Amino acid sequence: MIVEIEEVSSCEALPLLSLNHVSLLVRDVWNSVRFYEDILGFCLVKRPSSFNFHGAWLYNYGVGIHLLENKGMEDYDEPRPINPKDNHISFQSSDVVVVKRRLEEMGMRYATALVEEEGIKVDQVFFHDPDGYMIEICNCDNLPILPISSSCSLKPHNYYNKMIATNYGCGFMENEMLENLSMNMLNFSF
Repeated sequence: MIVEIEEVSSCEALPLLSLNHVSLLVRDVWNSVRFYEDILGFCLVKRPSSFNFHGAWLYNYGVGIHLLENKGMEDYDEPRPINPKDNHISFQSSDVVVVKRRLEEMGMRYATALVEEEGIKVDQVFFHDPDGYMIEICNCDNLPILPISSSCSLKPHNYYNKMIATNYGCGFMENEMLENLSMNMLNFSF
């Protein structure tokens, strides 16, 4: 069977709304769950019972983290170097100074970086989760998102909640209440 692939530039972009989840292979699911709950503030949520492999789902900040246990992952004898140019997951923070102080209180190793563009500064903090995945905490929203191409149409951040707010005439607090209600309903439904 021959399948022809249409060039991406000649078709419309996929109808995406937002990032749903990031999936990570981990050596020990419960050790990683504790990290994502205690350090990053994620909440453990129910995952489908039909899965026949060990894992866990966490959710917060409008994104999910799916942990998939893989006991065969290599252990590191020495801590990996913290390299801001490595693959990483980045989270927006309202106070990077507090992040650094809390990481120090927990005895966690981290590295910092500063990005400057036309007088705008972005503070970045990098550290590893228990399996060596790089985490970045930043105040990246200081930098404006400026499309290079005029043909790029950006969707608003938190598109789904903005769509609800637009359709129902809700303001910021009402939007937050709707999001909390939806999470509570998710918790009650299982």
